[in-house]
Amino acid sequence: MAKLSSLPSHIKLQLLVRFFLLVQIFSHVSPTLAEIIFEERFDDGWQSRWVKSDWKRSEGKAGSFKHTAGNWAADPDDKGIQTSTDARHFAISAKIPEFSNKNRTLVLQYSIKFEQDIECGGGYIKLLSAYVNQKKFGGDAPYSLMFGPDICGTDKKKLHLILAYQGQNYPLKKDLQCETDKLTHFYTFILRPDATYSILVDNRERDSGSMYTDFDILPPRKIKQVDAKKPKDWDDREYIEDPQDVKPEGYDAIPAEIPDPNAKEPDNWDEDEDGIWKPPKIPNPAYKGPWKRKKIKNPNYKGKWKIPWIDNPEFEDDPDLYVLKPIKYIGIEVWQVKAGSVYDNILICDDPDYAKEVVTDIFANREIEKEAFEEAEKVRRAKEEEEAQRAREEGERRRRERDNHRGSRYQHRSSNRYRKHRRDYLDDDYHVTSFFPFFLPPILLVIPRGTKLCIYSIGENVICVYLCVPAG
Repeated sequence: MAKLSSLPSHIKLQLLVRFFLLVQIFSHVSPTLAEIIFEERFDDGWQSRWVKSDWKRSEGKAGSFKHTAGNWAADPDDKGIQTSTDARHFAISAKIPEFSNKNRTLVLQYSIKFEQDIECGGGYIKLLSAYVNQKKFGGDAPYSLMFGPDICGTDKKKLHLILAYQGQNYPLKKDLQCETDKLTHFYTFILRPDATYSILVDNRERDSGSMYTDFDILPPRKIKQVDAKKPKDWDDREYIEDPQDVKPEGYDAIPAEIPDPNAKEPDNWDEDEDGIWKPPKIPNPAYKGPWKRKKIKNPNYKGKWKIPWIDNPEFEDDPDLYVLKPIKYIGIEVWQVKAGSVYDNILICDDPDYAKEVVTDIFANREIEKEAFEEAEKVRRAKEEEEAQRAREEGERRRRERDNHRGSRYQHRSSNRYRKHRRDYLDDDYHVTSFFPFFLPPILLVIPRGTKLCIYSIGENVICVYLCVPAG
């Protein structure tokens, strides 16, 4: 091989350029490649990877999943699995390559769309470590991580995060809210080797913190020294009186009130009867109140005293606090009053940037989904208004039928009463002298002794009054 010094100048220049190009290329290459442990887009063949559980089936309470993109999808061919049949338990799981998050970042991400008015139910997902009989997978199966929304009524809109540690489940102490509209939303959980975590919704950080402080897993590192007392020489006065300030001479002689210089004695004032007139008092503008020294900054101020924190003798660190038991399965196990939730785009990896890229790519059609939803809402509202109008018309028709039936029945009874009693009114002992339809104005009548006032109906809205006097 020829020595570099013996090569022609143009060859040296070419080699130097190639060297710098290689340096530039490798400087942009990540030293470690992201590992995608599990990714499910529910394409054709998804059923070979997932097992539907028979949990609650013998009780008639097991729901099922259907393969669909939903009612207002940005891409009708981008399908997920949707809960179907109301008031059911839904359970399905997939076996994944066993992995551990020791010394690596764990990313769990998925999308869900609540197309239904869910009323009450979950939309979370679980990672499981122990062996799972997938045909019997249900709510009693122990899990290592549970993450996702849980909605019930208008009060509960919780975003769950529960981690298992040494066989016990620990929920996040913070109260996080989930999304409740009917569009697709991504939920992302990131757990790092330093036991810090982040929760993202649609690629935006919703919360972050540490397993040491936000879960009641380990005792706190620091506790307050309950027997501590404020030192006697602790000066917590931020301001003090200026010892150099001196009261001005004659300050105390300034009266609080003075006679009103603008007041005048009334013209009708009589000293014999009213006494000597004196002008009324008014506040003295020169009076500044009791004298006080000015306040100045306290040179010995140490701040407000606080109970000091000390190391907790009961705290014992666990450097593997963040490490979950090796994950073997991923599962969906929820109960819903109203079904219709679409799960999709499930991802388990160790690279948060890759997870963000997935969300960005799918949300490229976000506006199409919104437009499809708004159009579906217009159709729904129009249908509801049409049904409401039909219900109003049907109610009005039934009301008219009831009124007509009631009127004819009343008229029939009135006619029978008239025919039955007419002979009593018009018997041989009395003669009808006159009658008065009800619609005439009131009339003062002088009725002879023995006269009967006979009232009866000859129709639904006509009442007649007869005067029946004795015959002869």
